[in-house]
Amino acid sequence: MPIDTKPIWTPSPQRIAAANLTHFIQTVRDEYGFDVDDYAALYQWSIEAPEQFWPAVWRFTDIKTSRQWDSVLSDADKLPGATWFAGAQLNFAENLLRHCKGELRNKPALIFHGEDKNRCELSYGELYNAVAKVAAAMRNSRVGIGDRVAGFIANRPEAIIAMLATTSLGAIWSSCSPDFGIEGAVERFEQIEPKLLFCCDGYWFKGKQHDSLTRLAQITQRITSIQQIVVIPYLNQQPNLTPLANAVHYGDYMDAANVDNDTIDFVQLPFDHPLYILYSSGTTGKPKCIVHGAGGTLLQHLKELVLHTDLKADDVIFYFTTCGWMMWNWQISALATGATLLLYDGSPFHPSANILFDIAQQEGITLFGASAKYFSALEKEGIKPKHNHRLDKLRTILSTGSPLAPESYDYIYREIKPDLQLSSISGGTDIVSCFALGNPLLPVYRGELQCRGLGMKVEVFDENGHALHNQKGELVCTAPAPSMPLYFWGDSNNAKYHAAYFERFPDVWTHGDYAELTHHDGLIIYGRSDALLNPGGVRIGTAEIYRQVEKQPEIAESIAVGQRWKDDVRIILFVKLQTGVVLDEALIAKLKQRIRDNTTPRHVPGKVIAVDDIPHTRSGKIVELAVRNVIHNEPVPNLSAIANPEALDCFKRLPELARDNE
Repeated sequence: MPIDTKPIWTPSPQRIAAANLTHFIQTVRDEYGFDVDDYAALYQWSIEAPEQFWPAVWRFTDIKTSRQWDSVLSDADKLPGATWFAGAQLNFAENLLRHCKGELRNKPALIFHGEDKNRCELSYGELYNAVAKVAAAMRNSRVGIGDRVAGFIANRPEAIIAMLATTSLGAIWSSCSPDFGIEGAVERFEQIEPKLLFCCDGYWFKGKQHDSLTRLAQITQRITSIQQIVVIPYLNQQPNLTPLANAVHYGDYMDAANVDNDTIDFVQLPFDHPLYILYSSGTTGKPKCIVHGAGGTLLQHLKELVLHTDLKADDVIFYFTTCGWMMWNWQISALATGATLLLYDGSPFHPSANILFDIAQQEGITLFGASAKYFSALEKEGIKPKHNHRLDKLRTILSTGSPLAPESYDYIYREIKPDLQLSSISGGTDIVSCFALGNPLLPVYRGELQCRGLGMKVEVFDENGHALHNQKGELVCTAPAPSMPLYFWGDSNNAKYHAAYFERFPDVWTHGDYAELTHHDGLIIYGRSDALLNPGGVRIGTAEIYRQVEKQPEIAESIAVGQRWKDDVRIILFVKLQTGVVLDEALIAKLKQRIRDNTTPRHVPGKVIAVDDIPHTRSGKIVELAVRNVIHNEPVPNLSAIANPEALDCFKRLPELARDNE
């Protein structure tokens, strides 16, 4: 992809002066006498002196601890195996609720909007009281240190309340969204054996009510560890609990706790005490249960939110997510800053594609996040928020989930707002955070992530493990970071953990992204390494093709895979067309010519085929590996990980792919 030499946006001197990151740089100068005057110098210091950098972040973000650490980093040469902040004692929930008793107690902590037009608001004080009641009820249920609590739950305030109550006790929280099928939920929760399950009676999507209780009855019959189910009313104020054994209404559960005072006894725990269990997508086999530590998650999230995202107490932050995507966990940590967190549950396109910007205007959202696919879909729909919305307070847009196309950068600045920081971020469930992300001090270049994250020693390797610059290769991390997983649940001797990240290059985390470090020291992501196309031995990232194909107004979406063909690989491009469009020879020729003109002849697909639908994970990512398996008549390991598995039928036994079809 051609590299743009001119930025598409540059922060003003006033914005730079007011940024948290500017104040942090000054703190580093004052406390360490280190002559750092720009981000490049700060980044270099952060990776060369982790035992100074991470405590500096700890103090700057004011992490609350009951016991100081004995050492910052032990076994730094072990990856995995390094130990962070040994001896420190803290509680994750206490840090997120630290503003609840102070001057911000009457400030909104959570604002919820549902697709059904329901709106509710909790102040920091009200949030604390609700967490106190649920934590007391959990104690009555004998939930304690190390127990697992699960959520099959909509993105409502009660989900956050339940998570905070869980972690206040030293128990471990794990959740997935209620649109999971029975098998998908069982495959995840059965592995971790939760004692308690929180759920909603259902949820809204695209104007329809979807019942959860019938599926929950089957799910909980198969997970014998669940001793009690707490049902949160969403579709009905008094949901019928008859199908469920050992179920109780959310309100009754709290009332039975008989709390005399609204005080939470935050259990003090080691830095590396387990906090969350997140799940790999499961598209290549049974989902892996990734265990993240409380201290590492908190420290990394506050670094990213406070320094890279420039979040402040007077901000309103929103990320369109479900409780099954790591962005849900990431955004919740914003509570530690005193900011207001806005939640939305439902379709982002119902009743119209303007719904999220309607809410942004109404609530004064300052930081707005969604997936790259969302912004691409907005452009396809012809949505122009700046023409019919007042977005004066909006100053940052965040995007992740897949690479944000350069054309989406153009669209956002042209049709949403010309003066804002566009932060495309990349990391994932694996580290519940980012390897590369935004920066309030730096310009934005079209198609690039602004910078590597502070303290993250990120490089791009060739196939022999040599570092590259301005060339494509494997995204790796060559030094420990606090937010790397503690382990995988049930993984004896860390065998699966090691296989997932450390087999390709010894003592180096290989993330699985195909990427390039630019001469701006930004990052371009070209797609997942395991979905790379390899015609004639040339490695091609699928995102390079998608960026060209989806410029065509006739194309709604596309997916490209490699088909084994005549002792080589040929690229097959599948396209989902806009309503009323026909894939004729003229359109095929136009697509191929665009790809050839803007990439290389190697990128041009051997076949272009129209399909009715394209499979996605529940966080919106297209599933290339599943399609590749289907066209080769190979089994798809885990259909329950796919949100619309019926879409795979579009790729079965296609005559265009037959061996005798040239």
